[in-house]
Amino acid sequence: MAATLQRISSYFEHLIKARTRHSVHSPFVYGLVEHVLRPQTERPEFAAIEELRAELLNSEQTIRVNDLGAGSRVLDLPVRRVADITRASLKGPKEAQLLFRLARYMDAAHVLELGTCFGLTTLYLAQGAENGEVHTIEGCPQIHRIALHHFEQMRQPNIQAHLGSFNRQLPLVLARIPALGLVFIDGHHAKAPTLSYFEQCLEKATNDTVFVLDDIHWSREMEEAWETIKAHPRVTVTIDLYGMGLVFLRTEQAKEHFRLRY
Repeated sequence: MAATLQRISSYFEHLIKARTRHSVHSPFVYGLVEHVLRPQTERPEFAAIEELRAELLNSEQTIRVNDLGAGSRVLDLPVRRVADITRASLKGPKEAQLLFRLARYMDAAHVLELGTCFGLTTLYLAQGAENGEVHTIEGCPQIHRIALHHFEQMRQPNIQAHLGSFNRQLPLVLARIPALGLVFIDGHHAKAPTLSYFEQCLEKATNDTVFVLDDIHWSREMEEAWETIKAHPRVTVTIDLYGMGLVFLRTEQAKEHFRLRY
């Protein structure tokens, strides 16, 4: 109950403080709003991914879940329905398509995703990063298997899927990546691990790297992690969209934090 009240309170605070694009004076951030954040027309490549979502939502399959993250407030059983996991854990079309546009806008050559789930967001990232590759890490073998099936079904060649805990796999994957273009941190909603993953990825980050942190208002811990990242000396621009937070390291930008309605 306390967690629910906290999220309600933080959401209303966001609504009060969030600005529209008309109050954004940074040319860089205004460009992001116009080309990435503003709702856009459906693209043909989205339809096939959303068909996969519909199949998952209608699935009667159950799987045994090895949850290596902070768990779920909705689902806490070891055997779960695929449809329930889809409803509770997958990013919706609006957020997933934002990630597609962000990867395309930034022309990300190397994308890293922490938390594959069933691979729908991975597919959006991979199609957005049309000139690059996506490395994605998932800790649950059965969820990983379903994601692999989706990647094969969509014939998406630029995805490298890794099975194992973030603690074990992240250093191995980072060793294979020369420089990170986009990092999507999902799947472990706790302060200490989130900050650890961020610090590790910073070693392969450049001036043009963008970090996307999921569920930054999921809990007090995640809000504390978000505030810590905002204060990091390498961070210059952050954008709080409530459901996700964007982090930029652009040295040519003055340090500034935005709350935007999305």
